Parts: sequence; structure tokens; C-alpha cells
Amino acid sequence: MAERVIVGMSGGVDSALAAALLVEQGYDVLAVYMRNWSEDLPGFRCRWADDLADAERVAVTLGIDLEVWDCEREYRKTVVDYLVDAYARGYTPNPDVMCNQTVKFGTFAQRAFAQGADYVSTGHYARVGQDAQGNVLLQRAANEHKDQTYFLWRVPASMFAKTLFPLSEIPTKEQVREMCAERGLGIEHKPDSDGICFVGPVGLRTFLLNELERRAGDVVSWETGEVLGRHDGAFLFTVGQRRGLNLGGGPARYVVGTDVARNVVYVTSNRDCPGLWTREYVLEDVCWIGGEQPAAGTYAVRTRHTGTLRKAQLLTDEPGVVRIRFDEPVRTVAPGQSAVLYDGITCVGGGVVAKWDLLHKEACAQ
Repeated sequence: MAERVIVGMSGGVDSALAAALLVEQGYDVLAVYMRNWSEDLPGFRCRWADDLADAERVAVTLGIDLEVWDCEREYRKTVVDYLVDAYARGYTPNPDVMCNQTVKFGTFAQRAFAQGADYVSTGHYARVGQDAQGNVLLQRAANEHKDQTYFLWRVPASMFAKTLFPLSEIPTKEQVREMCAERGLGIEHKPDSDGICFVGPVGLRTFLLNELERRAGDVVSWETGEVLGRHDGAFLFTVGQRRGLNLGGGPARYVVGTDVARNVVYVTSNRDCPGLWTREYVLEDVCWIGGEQPAAGTYAVRTRHTGTLRKAQLLTDEPGVVRIRFDEPVRTVAPGQSAVLYDGITCVGGGVVAKWDLLHKEACAQ
């Protein structure tokens, strides 16, 4: 009897090809569309029904059944509310990281296994491997540009032992589209989803102002303390942001940090301002895929999806504190972003970049 695989099909190109390849490999495949968000936002009609229609057409073409599973309650609680709460506290979160942990490899996977699935599958660009002792490893995909292990660092190895990633060895997205066309799936020209899925083209600012109270406050020079302008809420801004400051003419300015308690946004016009650079991050809410903290030492670290992998030291000399230290200064990323560690091509885990002190002005003034 063929092994049973339940594949999450979003209506996009990647999951469509993943389902097709599983069928060709002889698995007993059931496709599931996870309805995570169906709410229309001001000025934006949610496209969930259009995506479902695309998924249904692919399923018919492949001759497999498709079910719709309602995951909205879990998604709202663990992804949307998480995002809103993080912004309200001055963090810039990665909602896709939480979605993978709590919905795709949480609610969806648990229900799939409860219904007798031997494996779950998605269209993620990632690999599952093993070390010499037979331990399950999460590894980067052949397509380094599309690799999505950055978003999977909170998922435990035990889940990957029961997961299939059919796109793991396909080197380019162009080839994925060509393979969809060759199989007559009719979806090869659909654009990639971009940004936060439930926000859509309405924009994150509009979404946050729909969820959080507008609060006027000051835009302040980080070096001098001079008030340069006004804003609608410090939670709307993130470190490194340049657009949307509405400061009129003059040099371009960049957000150095935000203080949501005082409702202040700090900016600088100096691209080399030390406030925009760092050699060290403290990580909180740390997760290790294998369950145990790896040994201190040198790892490759990624702080943005598809961002440059940079060598850094994992430091665990202080009890309960995890730090990463780079050899050279690197551009700061916003508190709340993920810092993900790799040993070769193996993703070992990661953490959330903690907040830092905004008031260390002396270095920038020198």
C-alpha cells in the first residue's frame, strides 16, 4: 500500500509542483487548502477564494482530492495577534516564522497525522537530512536564493522526520515554473506572494492603524535630540527605515530606533552612524532544532531572509543569555527579527533579536 502524504496546497506555484511530484513518486496524496485568513481589510479584498480556486484546478488536473481545513482561529491567535502585539511593544516580528511553527507544522500537521498521514508535505525550499548518528537535520535547499530554512528555525527535528520537501533539489524558481507548465498545471505564471500574506496590498501601516490606536509623537535626531517632525505612532516604524518619515526636504534620514513607551522615533542622516551598526546581538526566545543548545563556536548567521550569511561566534558564557558576535560591524536589524544559525548547510536553530539601549549616543556624536 502506498504511503499517505497530506500536502498543504496554497494555490501557488511551489505547492502545486510539490503535489505533482508526490503523485509521480507514487504516494497516496491528499491536498489540503489551509484557510488561514479570509477577512477583507479596508481597501483590500482578501484573495483566499481565488487561491482556493487555483488549488482546486490543480487538484483536478492531478486527479487527487482536495479538502479545506479552517485554521483561522489558530492563525489569528498565534500569528496575527502575535504580530500586532510585537509591533505595539516596539518589535518588528517575522510572522512567517510563527506561522510555520504553530499552523503549518502545528495545527495542520497534527490534524494530518491524526487522520493517518505517514508524512506531511509543503512547497517550502528546504532539505531534510541526517547526520552520522541518524539524527534528523534541517538543511538549506539547492536554491539558495529561495531557501526558506530561515523561516523554519522554530520547528523541531521530530517534525522534519515526517516531512517531505519535494522542491529541495530544484535549483531555480524558473525551473519550478517550467516543470509546472510541462505538467499542464496552468499556474506557472502566477506571481510569487510577497510580504505579509494577510495584509496584502493594503500595506502594513494601514493594517496596524486598523488594529492599534493612532498616537502622535515626535521624530527626533538621535545625535542631538532636536525634534525634526511628527508621526502617527512609534509602532509604525522599524530600524533602518527611510521612507514614510515625512520630514520634508534635506538629507535622507534613517530610523535608528523607536521608544514606544515614550512614543519617540529616533533618526539619523548619517549612514555610518554607529547606531545603525553593531558587532553583537543578544537573542531571546531561542529554539534549537535538535532540542539541545549547540556548542559555543563559529557559525554562519543570517538575520534576513536571503540575507548574507556571515560568520559569528555563538557565546553562551553567561547563564541564560545567548549572544552572537561578528568579527566586523554589520548593519543592525530591528529587534524582533530572527537571527538564524547554520553549521555548514545545516540549520541548527536561532532566536529573536532583543532590544538594545537607544541612549548610547556618545559613540555616534564622536
